[in-house]
Amino acid sequence: MTDDYVFAGPADPEPAVPRDNNPPLSISELSFALKRTLEDRFGHVRLRGEVSKVNRHASGHIYLTLKDDRSAIDGVVWKGSVRGLGVQPETGLEVIVTGKITSYPARSSYQIVIESMEAAGAGALLAQLERLKVKLSGEGLFDAGRKQAIPLYPRTIGVITSPTGAVIRDILHRIAERWPCRVVVWPVVVQGDAASGQISAAIRGFDAMTPDGPIPRPDLLIVARGGGSVEDLWCFNDEGLARTVAAATIPILSAVGHETDTTLIDFVSDRRAPTPTGAAELATPVLADLRAFITDLERRLDRAGARLLEDRRVRLRSVARGLPSRPEDLVALAQQRLDHASSRLASGLGRNTELHHRRLVGVVGRFAPALLDRAIEQRTARLEGQSSRLAAGLGANAAVHERRLLRIAGRLSLDSIHRRLDQRAARMETVSDRLSRPVPQALERAETRLAALARALATLDPKRPKPGFARIDDETGAMVSSAALLSPGQAVTLVFPDGSKGARIEGEDAPRPRPVARPRPSPASQGDLF
Repeated sequence: MTDDYVFAGPADPEPAVPRDNNPPLSISELSFALKRTLEDRFGHVRLRGEVSKVNRHASGHIYLTLKDDRSAIDGVVWKGSVRGLGVQPETGLEVIVTGKITSYPARSSYQIVIESMEAAGAGALLAQLERLKVKLSGEGLFDAGRKQAIPLYPRTIGVITSPTGAVIRDILHRIAERWPCRVVVWPVVVQGDAASGQISAAIRGFDAMTPDGPIPRPDLLIVARGGGSVEDLWCFNDEGLARTVAAATIPILSAVGHETDTTLIDFVSDRRAPTPTGAAELATPVLADLRAFITDLERRLDRAGARLLEDRRVRLRSVARGLPSRPEDLVALAQQRLDHASSRLASGLGRNTELHHRRLVGVVGRFAPALLDRAIEQRTARLEGQSSRLAAGLGANAAVHERRLLRIAGRLSLDSIHRRLDQRAARMETVSDRLSRPVPQALERAETRLAALARALATLDPKRPKPGFARIDDETGAMVSSAALLSPGQAVTLVFPDGSKGARIEGEDAPRPRPVARPRPSPASQGDLF
């Protein structure tokens, strides 16, 4: 309907805006309101799912995703809760987590803050164990080359186990029965979250001991526990415990569970025992068996020594049968050879003496007095000739220089002539001294050498033989210098230093003529029968 009239007068005031019962919220207000609602409503939840997208941040927090076949939820483990987790998150591991649901306002997404985590079942635990085995095996912790040998005769054995179970009693009883030695027990818990840490601390504590400390350092460690489920034995599958066992310097014997139970430390330990009692048997020998073995060795040694003595006795008897009956017969041949050698020795000495005597006679012949006098005369004549030639040379040299001086005198002044004459005279005196000095020295050396030769001649003079020697003269008084000059029956004179004696040469008889072989008579001819 249309209005046909217009109001005249002042304008009406602006109408009021009606009040809204649902005012708008900011995005931050809504996000934090949702966060409080989620935390109040789902402050404690347990979720089961598969772990994926594990991200270990540098700050120490762990971010991950839990999923099932249709949905997924983000999760976070704060740094302070990581160490308290029952299992460490790994991709593909099925776990049960406990925490609270909260939101992340920056992305308007919700997540679970995980406070505890455990494996969802035995299948998941074994899968995790297999992955850990592959990892440690790739690092070489399972290699046989790094394992230590178990000592054969341990003096001290360290046992890491629970102090209240039957395991420790079985181990102590078995060790005392087989090999009484010192046993040091380190009590630990063997089940639960704290077990792996206590066992690792016990291994490191034993490893830090010194042989001379108040508690002796064990030669062998036994880590033992009784049987149980996979969850009960899961503390022995801890990665940190496995690395502690691998790094220990003391040999470790693993005895966890029954024979069919296998844990991670069985692979990194130096030896695995099927049961704790079996570990005590592997760690110790049987003392009674060792004593029986040593006794058997002593008997075998006695029998071997007796056989050896009997064998040597038989061999000695067989050798003795080949020896002469009298001991004197053993040295008779050697004594005979000695007698022959001594008989040849006297004649050999005589021949040696005769040989040296002939050599001495030959040397003395070269130093006869006539030869020495002749040599002295020759040396004296040579010296005199050299002196005369030297004097003649000096005179000729002086005459030559005098003529030269006379020729030069006409060309020089009287003073210069006198100076030069004085210089030449001084030089002539020096030359004369230098030329005349060697002559007396040479004469002195010749006289010394001649005196030495005279003394040698007097020493070797056959007319004055030395003590122990004699000179042989013939009937005419001439010296005989060769045995060939003597004949059998010849009278000679032996001249000694203190006198002389007569002697006669005795020689072999003339060789007898050989008997003439008589001609054999020819055989008589046979007569004629007719």
